[in-house]
Amino acid sequence: MSQEHEQGHEDPLEREALFDRLRADLGDDQIALAQQITRLEESEQTLGADEGFADTAQVTAEQGESRALASQLREQLDDVEAAIARLAEGTYGRCAVCDNEITDARLEAMPATRYCITHASGV
Repeated sequence: MSQEHEQGHEDPLEREALFDRLRADLGDDQIALAQQITRLEESEQTLGADEGFADTAQVTAEQGESRALASQLREQLDDVEAAIARLAEGTYGRCAVCDNEITDARLEAMPATRYCITHASGV
Protein backbone atom coordinates (compact mmCIF):
# COMPACT_ATOMS: atom_id res chain seq x y z
CA MET A 1 0.00 0.00 0.00
CA SER A 2 1.40 3.42 -0.93
CA GLN A 3 2.04 6.12 1.65
CA GLU A 4 -0.75 8.17 0.09
CA HIS A 5 -3.18 5.32 0.74
CA GLU A 6 -2.01 5.00 4.33
CA GLN A 7 -2.48 8.73 4.89
CA GLY A 8 -5.86 8.86 3.18
CA HIS A 9 -4.92 11.15 0.29
CA GLU A 10 -6.56 9.10 -2.41
CA ASP A 11 -8.70 11.94 -3.71
CA PRO A 12 -6.76 15.01 -4.87
CA LEU A 13 -10.01 17.01 -4.92
CA GLU A 14 -10.56 16.37 -1.20
CA ARG A 15 -6.99 17.44 -0.46
CA GLU A 16 -7.46 20.60 -2.54
CA ALA A 17 -10.68 21.37 -0.66
CA LEU A 18 -8.77 20.96 2.60
CA PHE A 19 -6.06 23.31 1.32
CA ASP A 20 -8.72 25.88 0.37
CA ARG A 21 -10.14 25.77 3.91
CA LEU A 22 -6.67 26.00 5.44
CA ARG A 23 -5.74 28.87 3.11
CA ALA A 24 -8.71 30.82 4.46
CA ASP A 25 -7.83 29.87 8.06
CA LEU A 26 -4.20 30.91 7.56
CA GLY A 27 -5.32 34.24 6.09
CA ASP A 28 -7.52 34.83 9.15
CA ASP A 29 -4.63 33.86 11.44
CA GLN A 30 -2.31 36.24 9.58
CA ILE A 31 -4.68 39.17 10.14
CA ALA A 32 -5.33 38.29 13.80
CA LEU A 33 -1.63 37.89 14.62
CA ALA A 34 -0.71 41.18 12.93
CA GLN A 35 -3.45 42.94 14.91
CA GLN A 36 -2.27 41.40 18.20
CA ILE A 37 1.30 42.50 17.50
CA THR A 38 0.14 46.04 16.73
CA ARG A 39 -1.91 46.19 19.94
CA LEU A 40 1.04 44.95 22.01
CA GLU A 41 3.38 47.50 20.46
CA GLU A 42 0.86 50.27 21.10
CA SER A 43 0.32 49.21 24.71
CA GLU A 44 4.09 49.06 25.26
CA GLN A 45 4.41 52.65 24.05
CA THR A 46 1.59 53.68 26.38
CA LEU A 47 3.29 52.01 29.35
CA GLY A 48 6.52 53.91 28.74
CA ALA A 49 4.71 57.21 28.20
CA ASP A 50 3.07 57.27 31.63
CA GLU A 51 5.50 59.47 33.52
CA GLY A 52 3.28 59.53 36.58
CA PHE A 53 3.47 55.81 37.07
CA ALA A 54 5.10 55.22 40.46
CA ASP A 55 6.66 51.80 39.96
CA THR A 56 9.12 51.89 37.06
CA ALA A 57 10.26 48.34 37.88
CA GLN A 58 6.74 47.11 37.22
CA VAL A 59 6.60 49.07 33.96
CA THR A 60 9.93 47.55 32.91
CA ALA A 61 8.69 44.05 33.76
CA GLU A 62 5.46 44.57 31.84
CA GLN A 63 7.37 45.91 28.85
CA GLY A 64 9.62 42.84 28.95
CA GLU A 65 6.61 40.52 29.03
CA SER A 66 5.02 42.47 26.20
CA ARG A 67 8.19 42.21 24.08
CA ALA A 68 8.47 38.47 24.72
CA LEU A 69 4.85 37.91 23.73
CA ALA A 70 5.25 40.09 20.63
CA SER A 71 8.32 38.07 19.66
CA GLN A 72 6.36 34.80 19.97
CA LEU A 73 3.52 36.28 17.92
CA ARG A 74 5.98 37.44 15.25
CA GLU A 75 7.38 33.89 15.02
CA GLN A 76 3.84 32.54 14.63
CA LEU A 77 3.13 35.19 12.00
CA ASP A 78 6.32 34.24 10.12
CA ASP A 79 5.23 30.57 10.16
CA VAL A 80 1.74 31.48 8.91
CA GLU A 81 3.16 33.69 6.13
CA ALA A 82 5.59 30.93 5.12
CA ALA A 83 2.67 28.47 4.92
CA ILE A 84 0.72 30.91 2.75
CA ALA A 85 3.78 31.22 0.48
CA ARG A 86 4.04 27.40 0.25
CA LEU A 87 0.37 27.26 -0.73
CA ALA A 88 1.06 29.75 -3.53
CA GLU A 89 4.17 27.84 -4.65
CA GLY A 90 2.43 24.46 -4.59
CA THR A 91 4.75 22.98 -1.94
CA TYR A 92 2.30 23.19 0.96
CA GLY A 93 1.50 19.93 2.71
CA ARG A 94 4.92 18.36 2.12
CA CYS A 95 7.53 17.84 4.82
CA ALA A 96 10.50 20.20 4.58
CA VAL A 97 12.83 17.34 5.56
CA CYS A 98 11.66 14.22 3.70
CA ASP A 99 9.22 15.76 1.17
CA ASN A 100 6.55 13.22 2.09
CA GLU A 101 2.97 14.40 2.42
CA ILE A 102 1.95 15.71 5.82
CA THR A 103 -1.24 14.03 6.97
CA ASP A 104 -4.48 15.92 6.65
CA ALA A 105 -5.12 15.56 10.40
CA ARG A 106 -1.76 17.18 11.22
CA LEU A 107 -2.38 20.02 8.75
CA GLU A 108 -5.81 20.63 10.24
CA ALA A 109 -4.36 20.71 13.76
CA MET A 110 -1.33 22.81 12.78
CA PRO A 111 -1.94 24.51 9.43
CA ALA A 112 1.41 26.32 9.44
CA THR A 113 3.49 23.19 10.08
CA ARG A 114 6.46 22.47 7.81
CA TYR A 115 7.09 18.96 9.06
CA CYS A 116 5.50 15.54 9.06
CA ILE A 117 4.99 13.95 12.46
CA THR A 118 8.19 11.92 12.05
CA HIS A 119 10.35 15.02 11.65
CA ALA A 120 8.43 17.42 13.89
CA SER A 121 10.25 16.45 17.07
CA GLY A 122 13.71 16.25 15.51
CA VAL A 123 13.73 19.81 14.17
